[in-house]
Parts: sequence; structure tokens; C-alpha cells
Amino acid sequence: MGQAFLLTGRPGVGKTTVIRTVVDHLKGGAGGFYTEEIRERGQRTGFRLVAFGPGTDRIGTLAGVNIPSPYRVGKYRVHLQDLERVGVRALRQAVEQPNVSVVVIDEIGKMELFSPAFREAVLAALASPKPVLAAAMTAPQPWVDAIKSRSNVLLVEVTLANRQGLSEQILRWLDERLAETVSA
Repeated sequence: MGQAFLLTGRPGVGKTTVIRTVVDHLKGGAGGFYTEEIRERGQRTGFRLVAFGPGTDRIGTLAGVNIPSPYRVGKYRVHLQDLERVGVRALRQAVEQPNVSVVVIDEIGKMELFSPAFREAVLAALASPKPVLAAAMTAPQPWVDAIKSRSNVLLVEVTLANRQGLSEQILRWLDERLAETVSA
């Protein structure tokens, strides 16, 4: 069973920035996805999913203010089809592909939890021998809380005070996990 480095922290504190910095400095390949804001005329109107690696279907809309969907978080409506087409597919491929050494999930949050396929893909990643680098919502939620409390999860809160040094800490942690996998 693999191990996971799970980041939490308030929105906007820099979880995605830490994850992207780590991926940019990884020696091995990363698979999975990250999220980014969609902005129009200076206003956030939604969130985009971006899968790591080459190929088609690398970008999709996670949520937006003008998406027709029954799934809603605040003013945003969740686009489950894109979440599953881009995000879930990227997670499954990351677990299966031998050239991917680290599975990245940004993030495990309210929007993503509407998808049973996403939950299954997260559990498959955590059960795989590959290390997982993920971000998760801070607010209490039973399914996410169960992930956070797993024995193979290292939970770290990203703060303004620690975010600068976190990338190096995570890279060292990943180097140790990847060395264990090679020697096993």
C-alpha cells in the first residue's frame, strides 16, 4: 500500500502552488491533475481541471457560475462530466501507467465529492504502491475525514508561515518513498 502526503489549509493559502512547484521539480513523472481558477474581467467565475502529462482531454471545467448542473457549491455549479472525463481518467491512468511515479490529486473537496467515480479513483490511488501528493478540504466531511485519518497519510496544514519550505520537504519525502519502491 502506498503512502500519501495530504495538504490542507484555507482556500487561497497556496496548496495548489506548492503541488505545482513539487511537480515541476520531480525527478520522476507525475500523473493526476490540478485545479486553477477561471477568471473573467477580474472576477473568478469557475475552476478548471488540468491533467498532468501529454494527450488529449487534458483540460476541463470543474465548476462555473453558468454551468447547467444540479450539483452546486456556493455560486458554482459542478460539471461532473468534465471531472470524470479529465480528473478521474487522469487519476486512473496515473495509477496504471508505469512511467508515472507520483499520483497528484488537487483537490479532494466538496465539488469533487459529488462524483462516486472520483471517490473510487482516490481510493485506488491510495491503495496503489505509488506515493500520492494531494490537497484536501479543511472543513469536516466524513469521507474526507476518513482519508485524513488513514495510517498511510501524512497530513500537513499549509499556512503562510510554512508554505515556502513545504515544497522541499515534500520532495525529500517523495525521494524517500520512491527509493523504497525501487529497493522493494
